[in-house]
Amino acid sequence: MVLVALWGSAATAQAQATGPFTMPAVKTASPPTIDGVIDVDEWREAARVADFIQYEPNRGEPAELETEVLVLYDDAQLYVAFRAYDPEPLLAQMTQRDAQLWNDDSVQIYIDTFHDGRSGYFFMTNVLGTQLDGRLAEDGTSNDQTWDAPWVSATQLTDFGYTVEISIPFNALQYAAGDDTTWGINFARSRRRTLERSYWSGPVDHWGRMSQAGDLVGLDVPPPARRHQVIPYALSEAQEGRAPEASFGLDVRYALTPQTSAYATLNPDFATIEADQEEINLTRFELNLTEKRQFFLEGQELFNQRIQTFYSRRIGDISGGAKILGKQGAWSFAALSTQGDLPGSGDGTSYTVARVRRDVASRSNIGFLLADRSHDGRHQGSAEIDANLFFTETFGFTGQFVKSYGEYGRGTVAFFVRPSYDSATGHAHVRYTHLGDRFADNVNVIGFIRDDDRRELDGAVEKTFWVRSGAIERVNYVSENNIYWGQTAVLRSWVTDQSVSVDWRNRWTTGFSHIEEFKRFEKDFRNRQTELELGYNTRSYESVRGGFAFGRNFDADFQLWTAAATYTVTEKLSAEYELQRLELDPDPENESTWIHVIRANQFFTPDLFLRVFFQTNSTIDRRNVQAVFVYRYLPPFGTLQIAYQRGTAEFGARSNQGHTVFVKLTTVL
Repeated sequence: MVLVALWGSAATAQAQATGPFTMPAVKTASPPTIDGVIDVDEWREAARVADFIQYEPNRGEPAELETEVLVLYDDAQLYVAFRAYDPEPLLAQMTQRDAQLWNDDSVQIYIDTFHDGRSGYFFMTNVLGTQLDGRLAEDGTSNDQTWDAPWVSATQLTDFGYTVEISIPFNALQYAAGDDTTWGINFARSRRRTLERSYWSGPVDHWGRMSQAGDLVGLDVPPPARRHQVIPYALSEAQEGRAPEASFGLDVRYALTPQTSAYATLNPDFATIEADQEEINLTRFELNLTEKRQFFLEGQELFNQRIQTFYSRRIGDISGGAKILGKQGAWSFAALSTQGDLPGSGDGTSYTVARVRRDVASRSNIGFLLADRSHDGRHQGSAEIDANLFFTETFGFTGQFVKSYGEYGRGTVAFFVRPSYDSATGHAHVRYTHLGDRFADNVNVIGFIRDDDRRELDGAVEKTFWVRSGAIERVNYVSENNIYWGQTAVLRSWVTDQSVSVDWRNRWTTGFSHIEEFKRFEKDFRNRQTELELGYNTRSYESVRGGFAFGRNFDADFQLWTAAATYTVTEKLSAEYELQRLELDPDPENESTWIHVIRANQFFTPDLFLRVFFQTNSTIDRRNVQAVFVYRYLPPFGTLQIAYQRGTAEFGARSNQGHTVFVKLTTVL
């Protein structure tokens, strides 16, 4: 009877909408209680959608199992409920916030709050109640999963499957406000047992493709009632051999309009950020490290250009900073400025980055970025213009032109052009890139350029084959090829990389790859690498995998062994282990190494947990351990943290920190 009642009332609301993937926005004066139980009285007037369509494995076909979605809203929140039918036992392992929940039994919401078909937000929760959220840009091809919002979800297991209730506060979003407003919206479900991912508005060509979302019409959303958010913190530190220290700081967010927010930080704390994981680097170039510091994460998806003129890891600890992020009509913009000391010198340095982007046509855009470092009265950095153009659903073009400035006045230009084809199961592109011979010298004070002095041509083909029956479930083939010359037309490098991976229905995975390359440095080198990989249950948290690679690298024969295992000790305790063993012959500089990494997570509740991180690198005598106890009493930002560290150091540097204890309290005002 409950199902019939919900169907009848929701079907009435559905009939008010037009189009196959359009639903009316139904405003409620009595918001539902978010407890995971879909109460008939609370959701009686809600709009309802169903009939999901597969994204994979059988794109375009109806989902194997039924999923129903109910939607309401009021002046402060968007409310969504899922009823997911499944006769099989449910499967989920992820308990850590922002874990990759696609491989668990989970549900997802995608919201395009500006209805531009290009940008948006996504919210995901699995049957264990774990949350993942993030921002989308470039029609889903660029995303930032480090973004967090204080939304609420609850899940209940039922005799027919499971139910989920979600509330998303409008003041956590940037959005188009007003009467009779339309937002883009889509809903999705992942089923781990069959690897099926299905969407309400589909079939989609990409998991985050907002241009293929449906419409939520008739919204009457006011500006946020609460426009500010202040997050102060207090930190005490006691390190072996040093006097105890204390510090204070804060982060501030203020919604100038529903579409634009300003941010400020004063003495931000980076002390309890997890250390960068050590990696084997068989190249002669610098590794690109992931940003983990909260101040730099908001809006990071706007800075994902291929020629990376802004790399926030170039900025060390800062005393303060400010940022603005927003969208006005067809224009998106972001700007930040920070002040701090230049690492190694102690001299005051300022960094300024500004980004604007203009939407054109239905899915395309053109952007501009300025990245500048000012030190000792001298400016250094670059200005660039880029384009991301879509001509059809599958055929597009990206390009970028950069002019750098600073110490050098010649060889300071870079550009690339790249036509591409992208579908749900395939990708192909060709690209030509020009990098002046002094380009990196100017840009790398604030950007990331591994190598310059290039006239480069590269191309790639990738194809996924889904097999409907038999022992093989999925085959993925990737071919990547690259060649470049110096600006004087001297051949500097070529490489061809071929790989095949196979997913078997018995949950085993196998992979094979082979790389052949030529490199010219002080002399000519012929490098090659052959790699074999084997894994079990790698699409879920509880898994094991291993690999063996061998070949020749810069006049040294090498063998590289890798192994990893993840295991759920109890429902609340999980552990991960990674191993890398490199053997070089000859090895005159003693670069053969062992790297061990261990992570463990003990979750008492989703907001009360202990994390432990440990790593060693035998070559540089690095032994680093970190343990953090976290209580999120105002999730996700209001926290109490107690941390222990020893041996924390810069990436690739020897351990140099004694026993250290931190206590940090953060609240939300």
